[in-house]
Formats: sequence, structure tokens, C-alpha cells
Amino acid sequence: MKILVCDPISPKGIALLQQRPEFQVVVLPKRLSEAELLPVVADAVALVVRSETKVTRKVIEAAPKLRVVGRAGVGIDNVDVEAATQGGAVVMNTPAGNTITTAELTFAMILALARKLPQAHATMVEGKWDRKQFQGVELAGKTLGVLGMGRIGGEVAKRAVAFGMRVIGYDPFLTDARAKALGVELATELDAVYREADFISVHMPVTEQTKGMLNAAAFAKMKPGVRIVNCARGEIITENDLIAALDSGKVAAAGLDVFIVEPLPADHPFRKHPGITLTPHLGASTAEAQEKCGIEVAEVITAYLLTGEVRNAVNLPFLDAKTYEQVKPYLTLGTALGKLLAQLAPPLIDRLYITYGGKAQELPNIDPVTRAVLQGFLSRAAVKDLNNINVRSVASTLGLTVEEKRSSEPVTFNEWLHVQAFNGDEKVISAGGTFFGSPNNPRIVRLYSTPVEIPVSGVMLLLTNKDRPGIVGHLGTLLARHKVNIASMSLSRDTVGGHAFTVLNLDSEPPAGVLTELEQDPDITNVKVVKL
Repeated sequence: MKILVCDPISPKGIALLQQRPEFQVVVLPKRLSEAELLPVVADAVALVVRSETKVTRKVIEAAPKLRVVGRAGVGIDNVDVEAATQGGAVVMNTPAGNTITTAELTFAMILALARKLPQAHATMVEGKWDRKQFQGVELAGKTLGVLGMGRIGGEVAKRAVAFGMRVIGYDPFLTDARAKALGVELATELDAVYREADFISVHMPVTEQTKGMLNAAAFAKMKPGVRIVNCARGEIITENDLIAALDSGKVAAAGLDVFIVEPLPADHPFRKHPGITLTPHLGASTAEAQEKCGIEVAEVITAYLLTGEVRNAVNLPFLDAKTYEQVKPYLTLGTALGKLLAQLAPPLIDRLYITYGGKAQELPNIDPVTRAVLQGFLSRAAVKDLNNINVRSVASTLGLTVEEKRSSEPVTFNEWLHVQAFNGDEKVISAGGTFFGSPNNPRIVRLYSTPVEIPVSGVMLLLTNKDRPGIVGHLGTLLARHKVNIASMSLSRDTVGGHAFTVLNLDSEPPAGVLTELEQDPDITNVKVVKL
């Protein structure tokens, strides 16, 4: 089997591959362009890359024997994952290799900002001796806000605690138990971090929720003189707003290793600002990290090619055709149940309990369905490249446990998939689903322990209303006035004249004005919008 090493990796990683007699290891002497790669990959079974080589759709299509792409590092922006999946190749990365390295760089930034080390060094080189200008602050007793408590955020928190800092961690999917184990105070809202932190360090991927999150509005909520560190992704900070906050004194200093455009343009205002410490994306740039990544990528490729074991994959796992056809309908239903609970459940959910009943208990493999539930539930978390291969590991990192049960107890439906969300021993919310008529027609039929009938796609408007004549007409008129069409409706009441649980499937998301009017109605409560 031919393994093509396209970018430089640790010699120890290459040696691990070369010691296997099953492998023919070819190390390219330089990085090749797409056109140069096409004839070279024709008989390759595996490609090993870092960030330089671009594994495009054309490259993948030119490699009919390709079974695995190994990325020595975390980011996979240079690999067309969709094309690899369609071509039957697993894409694997090495997420653990640069954890410590990036955490240490982050803490070096924190220390540099506290003591103004780069600026002091620059003046010393110029022949000056100005101690008063560079009076710093101690870390002991200061508060560090960590945004994103994954692997790297957790390691930064540990180091801050060792320096006598108070650490506040924000992550919507970090559990209280995990936070306590790290010695971190758990913040359920960003504003709490902004109000209290003397230093703020970012460890989140770029998502719709995090892109530009550190902007003028966020800086306005922070303590005067706060110091900002970003060794995660440049897009998280609105650059012009950071400069304005530095100029006003709201932000005392910033340490940046990542930028929206890289390499950072020579005329970028960051380069000349005295309050900013810059490094050229050095997060993973240590000998130890590169060695770990090289060894790890060699190990995961070897395990996959020789035993079929899948580790650190970022695309779909392999299922044989028969099993896939059996579980496929449940993947859609499970993802929908997970997304529904994620948007309705309060923070600090630390356990999911999934019950497979009726014919669902007979599935030959329930693991893909459980992963689908988890992926749906964590889809709103600040996790980069979440997929049903790494979702269990991500859940474990966040302190979220999952329990599965095949139940032989009688159920009302032929197939039954039920998910309960817990905070400690308290069940917070649950939802159950089945299929109507065919596996292509999934429905959510239980929510908040109440019978419902909800299609598993689109936008839903949920509310509790007083059971009185005219309420349905009132809802329809209100939505019509805002040009929102109702696709279907589910009503369930407790008693005549009591309260009803109403779910409307809508063709479009209701504008804020609709929600405001509903919330002001004395007969309507618990108004929520869910997007599946």
C-alpha cells in the first residue's frame, strides 16, 4: 500500500510508517501544486499532509485507491472533506498534538501582557532604561475569563489556577462537575465574564455565534483595562473595534497569534499599535507538538489501514449497506430530537438518557443513532468540525455523559426513540419520536411529557396558552399579518378551559414583532422558536 507523505512531518512518524512491511512510504521532497499532484496520487492509498498541500476534489478524484487522508494537525481547511467522503476516504486529524503547545503560548501571552515584556525588550534593544514606563500587574488574585472550555481552554485554566488566578469559564456545554474538577467557576452567560474578568482568553472555533463576538458591544461591557488574548481564530475578534477599544483605554493590551487575513498584511494597523503583542500563528509551532502530530498521524493511518480502526475521523464512519439502510431513518429522527432538546433545555445539562423501544431495540447497531442524537444536541456548542465520529469524545470533554437502553417494555408506537436530558438527578426535559406510515416520515410525538405531532424539519413556534375559544384564530391572524405561513399545527390541552401546549410548524422564521406580541398576551406564556 502506497502512502504519500506530501508535507514535512516528524521523522519519527515517517519511521513508524516505514517499519510496516505492508506500506510503501514515499516522501515528497517538496510541496507540489494541484497539477503536479494529480499523476503522483494515482496509486496512493493514503495521503499525509500538514497545512501546505491542498487535497482538492481533483486530487481525490485522481486517486481511485485512496482510503485515508491524514492531517498532522487540527485544521482541515486544506482538505475537501466532502469530496473525500464521497470518494470513500476517511479524513483523520490529530487534535491532541497541539493542545499543550497552544495552551502554553496562550499563557505566555498572558504573562507578556501583564508585564509588558515585548515593549520593554524593544526599548532595551534601543539602548534605553525606562523602568517606570513598564510597570505591570500581578496575575495572582486577578480574574481570567476563558471563552471555550475544550482541551486547550481547560489546559489554560489549569495553569491560571496554579498562578493563583480566579478563573471563570464560559462554554454553553460545559457541565458544573467538569468545571469544578478544573477549579473553574462556571459562567452561564458571556456578560458575567465581561463584567468580572481582568484577562480574557478565547478558545472557540469560528461559528455563526462566535464570528465577530468580541466587538464594540462586548468591549463596552468589559472592565476598564481588560487584557485580551486570542490564540484560537482571528475571525472571533472584530479588528477595528479592538483598535478603538485599545485607543480609548477600555482594553489595556491584546496578545494575538491569529488574524482574519494571514499572513498579516504589512500595512495592517495591528503592526504599529503599541498595545498589541503579535506572533505569526505560532500556536502549534514547537518541536514537541510537531513530533506528537507526526507520530499520531502515523498511528491513526496504520490502525485504519491494517485493522479498520477509526480514530479522530472528521467525516462519516463506514457502515455496511444493510446496516446503514436500517439505521438511516433513525439518524434523521435522532438528530432532530437532539437539536430540539438543545434549543429548549436550560444550560448545565450533564446527562442524556436515550431509550430504544419497539422495533428500535432490534437495530443491529444503535451507536450511530446515539451519535446522531449527540451531534444534534451539541450542534449549537462552540465546537469546530463536530461530526458523528468525534462527537462522543467532544461530549466527554464537555462533561456530558450519555446512557443508552434497549427497552422491551410495551410502547404505543411500532418504533420508539426517546431522549431525556438531566441536570444531576433531575430530569429537565424529554422528547420522543417515531415514524408515521413509513421510515421516511419521522415525527416527534412526545415533548415535555405531552403528546404532540411535529414534523422534524423547518421552523417551529412553541407556546403555552389558555384554552379558550378564538386562540387558534388569534395566532393565525397574527402570523398572517406578518406574512408567516403555518405549515401544520399540534394542540394538546390538559383540561377543558385549562392550558394547552401549542406547536406551529412555520414556513419561515417569525419576526421579533410576532414574539413580542405573543409574550405580551396575558393568555400566552413560554414562547419559544426552534429551528430544525
